Amino acid sequence: MSDKTYGFETLSVHAGAAPDPATGARAQPIYQTTAYVFEDADHAAALFNLQTVGFIYSRLSNPTNAALEARLATLEGGRGCTVASSGHAAQVLALFPLMQPGAEIVASSRLYGGSLQQMKNTYPKFGWKAEIVDADTPDNFKRAVTENTRCFFIESLANPGGVVSDIEAIARIAEAAGVPLLVDNTLATPWLCKPIDYGATLIVHSTTKFLSGTGTSMGGAVVDSGKFDWSVKGSTGGGKFPSLAGPEPAYHGLNFHETFGDMAYTFHSHAVGLRDLGPTQAPFNAWLTMLGIETLGLRMERHCANAIRVARHLEKHPAVAWVNYAGLPSNRYHQLGKKYLPRGTGSVFTFGVKGGYDVGVKVVDGVELFSHLANIGDAKSLIIHPASTTHRQLSDEQRVAAGAGPDVLRLSIGIETVEDIIADLDQALARATA
Repeated sequence: MSDKTYGFETLSVHAGAAPDPATGARAQPIYQTTAYVFEDADHAAALFNLQTVGFIYSRLSNPTNAALEARLATLEGGRGCTVASSGHAAQVLALFPLMQPGAEIVASSRLYGGSLQQMKNTYPKFGWKAEIVDADTPDNFKRAVTENTRCFFIESLANPGGVVSDIEAIARIAEAAGVPLLVDNTLATPWLCKPIDYGATLIVHSTTKFLSGTGTSMGGAVVDSGKFDWSVKGSTGGGKFPSLAGPEPAYHGLNFHETFGDMAYTFHSHAVGLRDLGPTQAPFNAWLTMLGIETLGLRMERHCANAIRVARHLEKHPAVAWVNYAGLPSNRYHQLGKKYLPRGTGSVFTFGVKGGYDVGVKVVDGVELFSHLANIGDAKSLIIHPASTTHRQLSDEQRVAAGAGPDVLRLSIGIETVEDIIADLDQALARATA
């Protein structure tokens, strides 16, 4: 494509892909291969020394994956992207260049339960510490910063509670602390929110969700803004990010920041992260995700339109105690939603049923159109009771803090006829409270 500025929907269809030069095929090919032939010995050596760009082995890069990476970087307004095998793999891959034993993360308490589990129980095995704070008060991040802090981590639109983070305020604190801000943008997608525009350094996605859109393909992604100075020093004078702005022993002392500039992070993620950790996305999944992104704008528009209708209905339902959806004027995050997500506040939200845990379980057992499963972002409407499933590893206090208390049901509103969605919830609530 030319340098002309195109609209989001146009870029969703065309960015990163072009007719295949070998065959003329208009659809993006699936390069189902493990390795690539070198032109000669000098070409091979240049590739392995990172002196030229190309393909070596599909654990490191693959043409289908590269097309998806280009599309996601374009849609998020980033400089580069690395795709991974899942959203959780993308989170580990995102943190890998930043962390070392003793390093700390300051993370929001309003995260997906699996992410909190990573922070609290898995990352300490790497020697990484996570300080969990209430992101509703951005200054909590400032108070939690220490000499060992290496990043902040938030969700733009939190799962499951639909909490909207004040990205711009937290980004200013991260900048003052000299650390990058990582934003999980899975629930919002770049169609609803572009965190880089508000100061975020890195974006992570579970591409399994809305980007893919049909519940068919696992994947994750890390998008780098290309705007962070990885040579920043700590208070003791040493570099905070030696993996990116120090000598890399595996490449004869190469300094990624000095060599690749604003592409340093992305080159490191491929040349070191994917090489050593190995969480590579399958090219077939990348192809399915590329296909899904072509309709992202259309789907998100319908998702959001349906979600606000359902939320308004539930807010007045006699069996419902409360609804937490930022699209409702009564919601505490409504103003933040208007600022960061002006097109709509997504289609994933929670509500509380009168009767607590027992009624919540009965509702998920009583739906007919909804699917009771542990996923979001599907074209189909989905429901789950987080306290008994996705957040069950957490303590009662942690579940409540994460917005997943015993009475909570999480909905992922699909693109079906909205009257049918509402009717299914009505009959399930009636049966559960009979």
